[in-house]
Amino acid sequence: MPAERAGYTVTMFLVDVSRSMGKLRAVELPPGPDGEERVAEITNLEWSLQFVKLKIQEMIYNGRKTDQCGVILFGSEETNNIINEKNGGYDNVSEYIPIAQPNANTLAKLHELQPSSTIGDPIDALIVGIETQANYLGTKKWTRKIVIVTDGDNPIEIEDWEAIVKKMDGLDITLTIVGVDFDDDEFPFIEEDKSHVKATNEKFFHTFVSAMKSGVIGTCALALRETNRPDIKQTRSALMETVLRVGDPDVRDAESIALSIKTCKCTAIGRPKSWKKFAIRPKEDTENVEEDAEEEEAENDQAIYAQLKMRTEYYVDRSEDQDEDEDIKEELEEEDLEELERKQKEKDESLEKVEKEELVRGFKYGTTWAPCPDGQFPRLPTMKGIDICGFFPSANFRRELSMGEVQYIWANPDLPQAQVALSSIVQAMDEKGSMAIARWVTKDGMDPKMGVLMPTSFEKVDCLLWAQMPFADDVRKYTFASLDHLVNKKGEVLESHPYIPTDAQIEAMDNFVDAMDLMQAGEKDEEGNRMPWFDPRLSYNPSVHRTKQSMFHCAVVKDLDADPLPPPHPELLKYFDPPKKVVKRAQGAVEGCKNVFKVRQVPKRVAKAKKDGHEHAAADDNDDMLLLDRKQPSTPRRTQQTQAQLRFTQTQKGSPSPLRALEKAKAAATRANPNDSDTEDDEDEADVSMVEVGGQATEEDDNILLLDKKPAPVKGIMEPPLVPSRSNGRSNPLPTPARSLSPPSRRPPNRELTRLSIEGDVDMVDGEANSTSEKGKAKDESQDSDWVMDIDPGRAPGRIIGSTWPLKDFKNNTSRGDVVTKAVEDLAWVITDIVTKPFAMKRADEMIECMKTLRNTCLHEDEIDAWNKFLREVRDKNTEFWDAVKKNGRGISLISSKEAQATGGTSEVTEIQAKKFVA
Repeated sequence: MPAERAGYTVTMFLVDVSRSMGKLRAVELPPGPDGEERVAEITNLEWSLQFVKLKIQEMIYNGRKTDQCGVILFGSEETNNIINEKNGGYDNVSEYIPIAQPNANTLAKLHELQPSSTIGDPIDALIVGIETQANYLGTKKWTRKIVIVTDGDNPIEIEDWEAIVKKMDGLDITLTIVGVDFDDDEFPFIEEDKSHVKATNEKFFHTFVSAMKSGVIGTCALALRETNRPDIKQTRSALMETVLRVGDPDVRDAESIALSIKTCKCTAIGRPKSWKKFAIRPKEDTENVEEDAEEEEAENDQAIYAQLKMRTEYYVDRSEDQDEDEDIKEELEEEDLEELERKQKEKDESLEKVEKEELVRGFKYGTTWAPCPDGQFPRLPTMKGIDICGFFPSANFRRELSMGEVQYIWANPDLPQAQVALSSIVQAMDEKGSMAIARWVTKDGMDPKMGVLMPTSFEKVDCLLWAQMPFADDVRKYTFASLDHLVNKKGEVLESHPYIPTDAQIEAMDNFVDAMDLMQAGEKDEEGNRMPWFDPRLSYNPSVHRTKQSMFHCAVVKDLDADPLPPPHPELLKYFDPPKKVVKRAQGAVEGCKNVFKVRQVPKRVAKAKKDGHEHAAADDNDDMLLLDRKQPSTPRRTQQTQAQLRFTQTQKGSPSPLRALEKAKAAATRANPNDSDTEDDEDEADVSMVEVGGQATEEDDNILLLDKKPAPVKGIMEPPLVPSRSNGRSNPLPTPARSLSPPSRRPPNRELTRLSIEGDVDMVDGEANSTSEKGKAKDESQDSDWVMDIDPGRAPGRIIGSTWPLKDFKNNTSRGDVVTKAVEDLAWVITDIVTKPFAMKRADEMIECMKTLRNTCLHEDEIDAWNKFLREVRDKNTEFWDAVKKNGRGISLISSKEAQATGGTSEVTEIQAKKFVA
C-alpha cells in the first residue's frame, strides 16, 4: 500500500440518528475487581458513535491543521443542509458540525446526540456530504473521505445510484460503511432474525461499495476492534533540498562533485504522547449579584478545567553573607492568585526578583562559569550540504553506533544528470561493498552532524540511506578482563577454575540456545515451511499504543467507572509470551543446564525461635541477621561460650586462671536456671568442669583445652562474657556495651582490671571497666595480665568500611586519597544500615560523629551530591535517630550552593532549603 500524504484530508461522517438506532444492546465490560463479569446496556447510537469519536480523536491526537472533518446527521428532526437551502428536498438531513479542525468541543457535541423519532435516508445524506465536501474544498487536491454509520433498518431510495458512484470516483472519494450488526465473514458475525428491510439494504450496500474504485464495508464490532489495533501508518515525508559534495568545489572545482539532492525521512521515532496538567478554574467573585441569579448559577454550577502552564521566575540572593550573586530558578504553575501570593510571601526578603532580560547566559567550565552575552558562542562557519569525507568497507560498520532516525538521500527529480551521477555513485559503492563517512549541515552556520551513507537500490531508483553516528569524543571505550583466560599471581594460565566452563557445561548451554531457536517457530507458509515466530515489523511499543488507547477511551466514554478501559488489543500482547511448543522443546535442555551447572533454589532464611519463648522476625533475603543472633560454628575441644569470649593469657605461673573462674560461674548459672541457657544447641550447652594442672586448665573428660601465651584469634562477633563476682559467687551476663570510637585492639601488659560489675553496663575505656550498677561493687585483685581481643570488623562483602569501627576505617581509607569516593559510599551505607537495626540509639552519638566527619569530607572532596542524597535517605529510616540529628542544627544539614562555592564545588540546594531541612 503506498504511503499516504500526512494531513490535507477532509472526512465527512454521516451518522444515522433514526429511531431504530435507539434500540438497546448489551455490551461486555472488563471484569470487575473480583473478576466478576460485567455487562452494560447502551443504545446502538451510543455504541456506533464510539467509532466516530475514536476516528475524530485520532485527528485531535495528531494535531494537524490540515486534518479536518465534518458531521452530517440523517434521520434528524430538523432539516439543515446546503442542497435543501438551494433546491429544497433532502429532508431530515442536517449539517450538525461544519467542516473544521476537530477539537474537544467536537467530541462534546457528539456526546449530546440522541435518537430521534423519525427516519432518514443514507443516500440523501451521502449526496449532501459529497456536495458539502466539494463546496468546501473547491479545486484543492486534498484527500476526500466519507464514512456512513447506520443500522440499515430503514427504507432507502436507490434510484440512479450508478451516477452517484461515478461522481464519487471522479472526485476520488473513499467510502467506508460501518453497519450496526451487519453480517461479516471476516469477523465473523451473522445476525439472526434479521428484518427484510435490513437484509435488502445490506445487499445493496455491498453492491454499491463493490462498484466503487475505493470503498469498504464492515460491521461495527470489527471496526471498533480495529480502531484499537496498534498500527504504524506510512506517511510521505516532505522533501528537503540540499547539496551532496565530494571534494571542495570552492578550492578545487575541477576535482570535486556537487549534486543537487532531496532528503526525506525513512524512519521516525515514535514516543508516547506527553501528559498535561489541568485544574479547576476558580470563578471570579462578583458583587451585588441578585439572589435569583445566584440560585440559577448554583443549579448550573459545573467545574471548569483549565490547563496549567509553566512559567519561570528568576531571583538573586542579595544577602551580605553571599560571596557572589546566586541565581535561583523556580518554576511555578499558573494556579489561582491566592496560591501565587502565598508562594511569594514565603520567599526570603533577601531574594530579589529580576527579569530574564537582565540575566546573561553562561556555560559551566569545570567549577567556573563562562558568560556568554549572545546566548551562545560563535558557531563554526559551516556551509549547508552533505560532504563525503571518505569511504570504508561495509564489513567495518559498527551497527551499535547508529543513532537516531534514518534519512533517504534522493537525486533531484527535475535534474536527469544529477540522477545519473548519484546512481553511478550508489552502484559503485554497492559493487565495492563500501559505505561513506559524511558530514551533514542542515543550514548555513548550523552545527554539523557526522554519519554514514549506505547504498540502496530499489526497482526503479537508486538512493543513499543516511544514519547519524557519534563523534569520536562521544564514544567511551571500556576494557574488561577476559572471562575464559585466567592467570594466577605467578603468571600461570589456569586450565581449571570455577570461572572456566567445562566441556559439559559448554555443550549444555549450546543445546539450550539451539532449543530456543525461533526462526522456525511461527506459522506455516503456502509451501508448508515454518516461518519465523518474531517479526519486528509487527512488534509494537506498549507504552506508545496503550497510552494512546487510554487517552482515546477517556475522551470517548462519559463515565470511566461505568465503562472502564478495555484490555489491550491482542496484537499488542502477541510477543509477550513465548510459543508453547518452543518452551516444551527447550524443557530438556533447561533441565540439562540445571544439572550440569548445579542450579539450586536458595531457601529463604528463617530465624530460629529462642527457647525462652521470645521470637525474632524472619530476616529478608537482603537483610543481615541481628547482631545477637549471629553464632560462631562449634569447634572441637572448645565450647561455644569459650570461643565467643575474650581470650585471657596467663602471665604468671601458679596464679588463678580467669578461664576456670568463668567456667565455674557458667556452670553455677546453668544449675540455677537450667531452662535459661545462652546457646540454642544442646551439644554446645555441655557443662564442663575445669581443674588446674600446673597452672593450666584441663577438662575432666580428658579433653584438654590448651591456653598458649598468644592463642590464635577467633573471628566473629564478641558476645558479652560472664563475669564472676567475689561477693556472692553469682555470675550474670552483661549487656552488650556500646562500641567506642577508639577500639582497644590489644591491652598493654601489666594493666589492672580495677572494677568489675555484677549487674549494669560496663564501658571499656583505656583498660578500665567502669560500672554503673547501684548494687555492691567488687574490686578484683591486681593481676598482670595481657588481654587479647580479635573482633570482626563487620565489613560486608565488597565494602571497605566495617560496622564495628566505621570512623576508624573511614579515616584510614580517606588518608590514602585514591578511594575517597568508595569510602564515602560505604560509610553512608554503614550508617544507614546501623540506624535501621534494633537498638540503633545505643550508637546514635557515634553515628552522628561519623556523619560530621563524612560531611566535612564530602564538602572538601567534591562529593556533595553523595552527601545530600545520603542525608535525604537516612531521614526516613529512623525517626528517633533523625530527632537526634536535628539537635546538631545547621552544621549537619544539606550542603548548600554557598558552602560548595567556597570549596570550588556545586550544589542545587539553597541556603534556605538547607536550614529548613533540619528545622
